[in-house]
Amino acid sequence: MDTTLTLNALMAEQDKRIADTVSRERGRLGNFIRRRVADASEAEDILQDVFYEFVVAYRLPEPIEQVGAWLFRVARHRIIDRFRKKKEESLPELSDEGNEGSWLDEALPSPDAGPEAAYARGVLLEELYAALAELPEEQRAVFIAHEVEGRSFKELAAESSVGVSTLLARKRYAVLHLRARLQTIYDEFNL
Repeated sequence: MDTTLTLNALMAEQDKRIADTVSRERGRLGNFIRRRVADASEAEDILQDVFYEFVVAYRLPEPIEQVGAWLFRVARHRIIDRFRKKKEESLPELSDEGNEGSWLDEALPSPDAGPEAAYARGVLLEELYAALAELPEEQRAVFIAHEVEGRSFKELAAESSVGVSTLLARKRYAVLHLRARLQTIYDEFNL
């Protein structure tokens, strides 16, 4: 009977420490996540995932040292995991309203999302321009014509006398190069 009481007392003490940590770190950790995740409900989901992992890890025999740092590290990993799990989406189509670069605005962090997002946007744009400049002219021209100018492959084939399959292959190589070239910088900003 004494063992049961001692075990219950230890569990109650552990629950209290977990609750104290959650209430102490919730604001800072929530702000950290919201600065990196635009969707408020998705940010809340990540926050809940981090606290769930904290509860599970806290109940393990080995103690967590530097709980605050541990929580932020797990949050950063959950943000990265969340974005990696999303299916690859094709670049959005340009609207007929003449909003140049609207697909790029949707693909990059919003400049209104704060100084970190504005900085990330600037760095990503610089890297994108540099990566485009590295492409062979044929690949760059097809990528820009199709993705930026919104022109169809049939239209490009008719103008250039190059087959649609060749244009598709050129764009594919361009996309593969851009993806590989920009992935590191994209991961660096935890987008």
